[in-house]
Amino acid sequence: MARATYTFTCWQHIAYGILFGVAYAISLLPLCVLYGLSTGLYGLVYHVVGYRKKLVRKHLADSFPEKDEAERLAIERAYYRWFCDYIVETLKLFSMSKAQMRRRMVFKGGDVVDQCIQRGQGVALYLGHYCNWEWISSIPLWLNSPNYAGSQVYHVLESPVMDKLLLYPRHRMGPDNVAVMDVLRYIAKNKEEGRPVVMGFIADQVPFWNNIGDWLTFLHHENTPVLAGTERIARRYNMACVYIDIRRVRRGYYEAEFQLMTDAPKDAPELSITREYFHRLEQSIRRQPHLWLWTHNRWKRTREEYETMIDPVTGKFKM
Repeated sequence: MARATYTFTCWQHIAYGILFGVAYAISLLPLCVLYGLSTGLYGLVYHVVGYRKKLVRKHLADSFPEKDEAERLAIERAYYRWFCDYIVETLKLFSMSKAQMRRRMVFKGGDVVDQCIQRGQGVALYLGHYCNWEWISSIPLWLNSPNYAGSQVYHVLESPVMDKLLLYPRHRMGPDNVAVMDVLRYIAKNKEEGRPVVMGFIADQVPFWNNIGDWLTFLHHENTPVLAGTERIARRYNMACVYIDIRRVRRGYYEAEFQLMTDAPKDAPELSITREYFHRLEQSIRRQPHLWLWTHNRWKRTREEYETMIDPVTGKFKM
């Protein structure tokens, strides 16, 4: 799969060069130093700026009504510490060696994926904005099958400079970066060439109004709008559906397990795969609640608004 190409102005070339140089230089620092920077960043982000603190506090209160205020405050502080760690860990990816990545991001159960590849079946990997989702791009370092197309879906940023900058670390460990609008074309092309596609989907974003596929109770929030596009793609191309259950072992070290949800998506009841994914994601979050992206405004869309805007028959905006 060809890398994305960009047509930059002179100033955009300069901006990209400066930003890349700064990010790469910072990434050369040892992680112990970067974590020192993260600790300082935590003080700024949490205590001085208070970045989205009210939103995080509301999300935690609504998601964990069974916990008292002191417990939720502990999760809140731990979240901001982890969030700052996530930032420096992402920067480290600009220069981190594959050997170091294998030590710090360990995958288990890869035979589940390898078996699918060996029988010519593609795999849809379900994950969320949980733990370090950027380091998940190291999956190719753990699969033993030679003939497959490893990839991850991403949303193209409005700024071509930032888009190109963030794609650099995301492809260093081997996967292709596939824009949302190119997913079907990518899968079909590789299938024609006899290569099963192993594709990662971060499926816990807030869907656009016309992309809402289902409404679920998630983390005590009734009528949470969710995407079902990954399930539709898996059914169309008969891709096995695998959840990646991640945990943080300690600072800078993660473990991820491939968990098969189904290898017969066409036989599964409608929306059952999507519901199973959110059930497993909620279990992961409850195990280590501070590692989910609480600053994301996950519940900003309501069912009442949806019903006034979207035609229930066509799924399109009302005229």
